[in-house]
Amino acid sequence: MTTISSRLHLVDERIQAACLATDRPASGVRLLAVSKTFGLDAVIEAVAAGQRAFGENYIAEGVEKILALRRWQAGEAARGAKAIAGLEWHCIGPIQSNKTRPVAEHFDWVQSVDRLKIAQRLSEQRPPELAPLQVCLQVNIDGGANKSGVAPEAVQALAEEVARLPRLVLRGLMSIPEPAIDFAAACAVHTSAKALFDQINASGALAVPMDTLSMGMTEDLEAAIHAGSTMVRVGRAVFGSR
Repeated sequence: MTTISSRLHLVDERIQAACLATDRPASGVRLLAVSKTFGLDAVIEAVAAGQRAFGENYIAEGVEKILALRRWQAGEAARGAKAIAGLEWHCIGPIQSNKTRPVAEHFDWVQSVDRLKIAQRLSEQRPPELAPLQVCLQVNIDGGANKSGVAPEAVQALAEEVARLPRLVLRGLMSIPEPAIDFAAACAVHTSAKALFDQINASGALAVPMDTLSMGMTEDLEAAIHAGSTMVRVGRAVFGSR
């Protein structure tokens, strides 16, 4: 039986090979394991294999999983197990304005900010005892009719507004383009996201340049890395089919 540990190893090999092919250090690309619809046992297995960053699309499911993992960690600590450091939870799904509070209170990252109102509510609702919320702006880079995200031409202005909000740290951009017909087409759309990322950083409008370009999933992570992705979001290749 293929285990989550072995799948993580295979994904890591794919990332390393893609980085080698583009003369990039493998340390420059992070893996976000997308655990949506998978239970706590799957997350625990991934944690045991060394994975530390997890992405959730559905807010209620994500919060439930975050709290369950904390309870599991507390139980393990009570039995004398070594504490697990560095766990991160990323909200990568759409956020309605009436759902910002649980995101602000429980997640470490939000990659799906696509309008100022959502960013403002996240900033206002982030508990002061927690570290600032790390955020990415979701860009509808190829104009997909069924995709969330801000239009490319509006990203610069939104980035400048979000970067000024307290309790948030603007880290970068995230994109989920429509499936491409081949490697070249996938590279082209991801390259356009990288160009937008570079353009905003080069403008000098941000006090702190963005450092995260979240793009690429199971099917197209190689193309995304070729184009300059610094974080790939992988679900099926890590956890199996849903």
